Formats: sequence, C-alpha cells, structure tokens
Amino acid sequence: MFGERKLVIATKHEKERVIAPILESELGVICFVPDNFDSDAFGTFSGEVERKLDPVETAKRKCRLAMELNSCDLGVASEGSFGPHPSNFFASADDEILVFIDTANDLEIIARELTIETNFDGRAVANMSELLEFAEAAKFPSHGLILRPAKGVNEQIIKSIIDRAELEAGYTKLFETYGSAYVETDMRAMFNPTRLKVIGDAAVKLAARVKSLCPKCATHGFGVVEMRPGLRCSMSGAPTDSALSLVSRCKRCGFEADEMYPNGNTLEDPRFCGICNP
Repeated sequence: MFGERKLVIATKHEKERVIAPILESELGVICFVPDNFDSDAFGTFSGEVERKLDPVETAKRKCRLAMELNSCDLGVASEGSFGPHPSNFFASADDEILVFIDTANDLEIIARELTIETNFDGRAVANMSELLEFAEAAKFPSHGLILRPAKGVNEQIIKSIIDRAELEAGYTKLFETYGSAYVETDMRAMFNPTRLKVIGDAAVKLAARVKSLCPKCATHGFGVVEMRPGLRCSMSGAPTDSALSLVSRCKRCGFEADEMYPNGNTLEDPRFCGICNP
C-alpha cells in the first residue's frame, strides 16, 4: 500500500533525520522535506507564536498543510509538548505526537511517546557562574540554549546558542541592558539531540502502528486507544487505578480487542492501592 510512494515530512527543524530512515525502512515510502513549509506558524517553543490548538490537532493541521502545498497524498508531522509529567509532577516530561495521514486510503494514524528523558529547563541567572552551571546541566554545547531578558519576555531573544563564547557574550549584553537574564533549553529538534531521539522512538511506534492490521477488516492502524483501570489489589481486593486491560480499536469498522493484564500482573501491589496506601 505504501511502497515507493512519496511522503512529505512537515518540518523545518530537521526531524527527518530520525523519522525518514524508520519510515523508509519499515513502510517502503520515499520521504522528502518541503522547502516551502514553515512549521513555526503553528507555534514556537520560545513563545513568539502561541500554539492555539492542542498537540494532536496541531500535528494534523501541519501535516495536511504540507501535503496540500506539495500535492502529496501521504504525510507525517510531529508536535512536542514539555512540562510536568502527568503522573510524576516533580519530573519534566517530553510528550511527542506523530500523525500519519494517507488521503488516498482515508487513513489517519497517531503515535505517542511520553518520557522523562528530557533536558527541558529554564531559570533566571544572576551571574556567569550560574549561567555556566545551568549550561552544563542542560548538556550544552551538544544541546542548544536560548537567552532572553526575563522569563516570558519575547523581545531580544537570542536563539540557537551552541558556542560558549556566544553564550557568554549574549548573557553579558542582556544583563548590561536589562539588569537581568533568563536562560532556557532550546527544544527545537535540530538543537536538542535528546528530543530528537524521543521523536525517533515515536516514529518506531508509528511505523508499527501503521503496519498493524485490523483482525476483522485488515485496515492499517489497528492499535491501543484506551487503558481500562481496575487491576485489583492483592491485599484488599479493591480495584486500583492500574491497567486491567488495554483496548485496541479499528477506526474504520469499530472492531475492538481487549488485552487483559498488559503488564503481566493479575494483581496489583498494595503500595498502589487507595485503600491500603491512601
């Protein structure tokens, strides 16, 4: 179905470096990146352009626009979000969404990779020592940095910093002009190898999802859409929030399949029980 078809990757931040090899190998497509596409119009991590839609819808819009601009019926786009992990509020998380659209076969397939493997961070720095301490923790210079006068200020932003001399000069200029400086990680894929790896992991999931066929109608994209909680506690017998089953569903015919006990446990540890460990 996909072999030798052209697939547009909707990016300007070099995400094709990890997406293209996986999709070409697994699906047989021929990937290309358009010259006429500006993904920053949908929102920027540095804040100059606000993202107005949720991550999934943003990825869909990016993908369809790139396909339209390049007269292509096959496309992929990704969208990342950064912030506290949804179940571990003390850890930062990278939440990557990849959308695969095939208008010729009316397919829209989504994959997600959520991880705490990220250097996402930012802080006000009052001196050069604090700046360099932050830079080291953020894996600079292999990972880029951004400077701005203060958190949330979108004027006089210095991006794409991957050189120590440039970092120190930028900080000095901002501090002399504004009396303050804020440093943060540059989360654009081409300046963040850690994020690029996560996007690659999401691409592996996407390729597997695309290749997965519905047992009933053989439509591509059959996969998990829902986690059903209720795994019972081994001590109290009460249902917990842990996964009892994973539900896979076909978007075309609606066929569902339940995978019971997806983590291999038929009972949950009392530590995760709201009654035994309230």
